[in-house]
Amino acid sequence: MTGRLSLLVTSPRVAPGLLSQAAWSGLRQAAVWGRPGEPQAAAVAREGVAVTPTEITDPASLARALVSAADEADLVWIGSSDGDPGLSDAIAAEVSRLPEPPEVQLLIGSFDVPGARLLDVVAVMDRLRSPGGCPWDAEQTHESLVPYLIEETHEAVEAIESGDRRHMQEELGDLLLQIAFQSRVAQDHPSEPFDIDAVAGGLVDKLVRRHPHVFADVEAADTDTVESNWEAIKAGEKQERTHPLDGLPASLPALARADMYVRRLTRAGQVDLVESAASASGFGAELLGLVIRARAAGVDAEAALRATLRDLSAASAPSVGKPR
Repeated sequence: MTGRLSLLVTSPRVAPGLLSQAAWSGLRQAAVWGRPGEPQAAAVAREGVAVTPTEITDPASLARALVSAADEADLVWIGSSDGDPGLSDAIAAEVSRLPEPPEVQLLIGSFDVPGARLLDVVAVMDRLRSPGGCPWDAEQTHESLVPYLIEETHEAVEAIESGDRRHMQEELGDLLLQIAFQSRVAQDHPSEPFDIDAVAGGLVDKLVRRHPHVFADVEAADTDTVESNWEAIKAGEKQERTHPLDGLPASLPALARADMYVRRLTRAGQVDLVESAASASGFGAELLGLVIRARAAGVDAEAALRATLRDLSAASAPSVGKPR
C-alpha cells in the first residue's frame, strides 16, 4: 500500500509557522522533510514536529527521493523559500512512470491576504536603496523625484481617461512606485525619518476619522451629508488654515485651480466675490465664467478640456496611406 506525498504550500508574505489547521494536522500525522536552514522548516521544528533535513538540490533527484519515501508512508515536503523551481514537474514525471505511485496533493498552509503584494513593493524598494542595490536609486532625494511624481500622476490620469484597463493598471503601478520610493527615501533622513508604515498608518487614521458614518455612530443619509461632514472634520484638523483658499497648491493647472477657487469660495459663502470676478472684462474673467457654468452643470472643466484636446489630437493625426 502506497502512502501520500503532500507538498506544503505557504505564502512567503506570511510569517513562518502561521499555518492552517489542516496543515498542522497533516504535519503531525506524517513524516516531514525539509531543507536545513529554511525558516518554515525551522518554525515547524520549534513546534515539536520532527523534520528530516535533506541537502538534495537537483529537482529530479529530490522528486525521486520524495516519491520513494512516500511509497512507504505519508510524507510532507516543506516547500523552500524559492518555491522549489522545477520540483512539481519532476514529481509529475516521476509518478507517471510508476505502476502504483503514491497520491500527490498540495497541502495549503497559508494564503496571501489582499494587499500582500504591497509587501513585495516595500521589499524590492528597500533592496534597491540599500548597499549593493541600484546606485541611481540610492542617489535620489525627495526633491529629485518630484518631476517623476508629477509625470506619473499625469500619465495615470491620461490612462484612466483613455479607458484602457491594462494601461491604467500599469500607470497606477508607476504612481505607487513614487509613493514607495519617497517613503523609502524618508527612512534615511538623519533627524526626522519616517517609513511606509507611518505613511499608511496616517492614511488609515485619516480615513477612519473622516468617515464617522462608517466607523462611528454619525448618520449620513446621502453623499452631500458625507461631503459636508468630511469638510467639517478636515477644517477641525487644519485649524491653521483661516482662509478658504489656504492649502491649494500653486502648481495646479490654472483651469483646475479656478475650479477649486469657485468650489471653496462658494462653500465659504463668497458667491458674490466669485461672480464679480467672472463679470469683469478680459479673457481670464470669461474663462472663470465658463468654469462656473461647468460646475453648475456638474462638469469638470479641466477634464472636459482634456477630452476635447484628445479629440483634436486624434483628428489631426495623419491617416495611414493618406497623401501628405
